[in-house]
Amino acid sequence: MSAVLIPTCLDQALDLLAEHPDALPLAGGTDLLVRLRARDPGSAPPLLSLARIEQLQGVAEHSSFLAIGAATPFARILADPLVERHAPLVAQAARTIGGPAVRNMATIGGNIATASPAGDSLPPLCLHDARIELASPAGRRVLPLDAFLHGPGRTARQQGELITRILLPKAPPFSRERFVKVGRRRAHAISVTSFAGLARLDDEGVIADIRMAWGSVGPTVVRLPGLEAELVGVRVDRAPLGHIHQTVHQGVSPLSDLRASAEYRRLVAANLAVRFVEALGD
Repeated sequence: MSAVLIPTCLDQALDLLAEHPDALPLAGGTDLLVRLRARDPGSAPPLLSLARIEQLQGVAEHSSFLAIGAATPFARILADPLVERHAPLVAQAARTIGGPAVRNMATIGGNIATASPAGDSLPPLCLHDARIELASPAGRRVLPLDAFLHGPGRTARQQGELITRILLPKAPPFSRERFVKVGRRRAHAISVTSFAGLARLDDEGVIADIRMAWGSVGPTVVRLPGLEAELVGVRVDRAPLGHIHQTVHQGVSPLSDLRASAEYRRLVAANLAVRFVEALGD
């Protein structure tokens, strides 16, 4: 059985992590505890509980960004009016994560730290230009989300560091926001493919800004900035839907697994992008 270290403030947590460099940070545990079940109990590393650290909880508004504590459960994020006002796409994604019991435990920092290609919060956070704040005894540093994620289960977090906050820059509201998760069942499903989209249109129905991201179709979140740039300035009723489908189909790089084949994921990713652009004209 693992020893559990229970700090009550961030400085104490960092000190304990320095004393026990093999300790695993534990917030909600919905991913970590499942993985630990497969280990020999005698070799389990100590767990560093973050549950009592108030600095890692809640949502705060600053002049130019929103800050979400890394140990904030998704249920709390869903209920927070600041998230609904400034990042409703993140709230949309949070609603698809497990059921109420899971959302009461699972945290946004854990979803990021796990670095699963199927992490539901990752595509919306990517579109909102999220930055990840990390703390260590040496100080703090901030990385863009795409620089923090290195691949499945791999991140830029260094030994002795903890994720402390997720920083979302404030931006003018988008006129269209959409998150879609495709799984093998409607609830409690790991995504086969997920899609997040943001768009702004001008008064003439021309795309002024468009952002699209996919999950489960590459080692990390996939964006196609070239396609986004092509669509800016295009009238919605003249959008090249066939070109969008082909570009996404060729631009993603999924793997086949027990949940779906790579080709099925490519088709779903392309179809979701086309549907999002089509719906902009509604």
